[in-house]
Amino acid sequence: MNLHNLITAKTLRILPLALGMALAAPLAMAAGTGGTHAAPAQSRASADIVDTAVAAGQFTTLAAALKAAGLVDTLKGSGPFTVFAPTDAAFAALPAGTVENLLKPENKDQLVSILTYHVVPGSVPAATVVTLSEAATVNGDKVDIRTANGEVMVDGAKVTTADVAASNGVIHVIDKVLMPGN
Repeated sequence: MNLHNLITAKTLRILPLALGMALAAPLAMAAGTGGTHAAPAQSRASADIVDTAVAAGQFTTLAAALKAAGLVDTLKGSGPFTVFAPTDAAFAALPAGTVENLLKPENKDQLVSILTYHVVPGSVPAATVVTLSEAATVNGDKVDIRTANGEVMVDGAKVTTADVAASNGVIHVIDKVLMPGN
């Protein structure tokens, strides 16, 4: 089952509004406190989510995982998508052998589940993220969103950079790999 099949028309109509409102406030507060948050997403971005992440140079493991899971074409599609993108350092912090194990063809379903847990349908800017307490992900589970002391946390991962614009959505950089069911 691929990401495209997981997104229903109903989800695409309802979630962008709900998520947009919920995600904005915490990230806006964080941006105002001197955090490492980027300027608001620009709608003029020319590169899609995958190409934007690759160009950043700190998402090579994520790019390899997207390829192994067969999700590259979907995330290069029209979207829009919001991706909570773990850095290479976040993947490196996983227990030894975890990434290598997930990249094996026989573990593709588990990898798809993990990666789609990082994706929210619709383009949800920081100003909306900070108003949310949770967000429904493409894999069907929800991530918890908390804002405290000017920091936004998504399932315990800190948003280190918000609103990285892409032509088909927005990327929020996080410092930890999210795991469904945790």
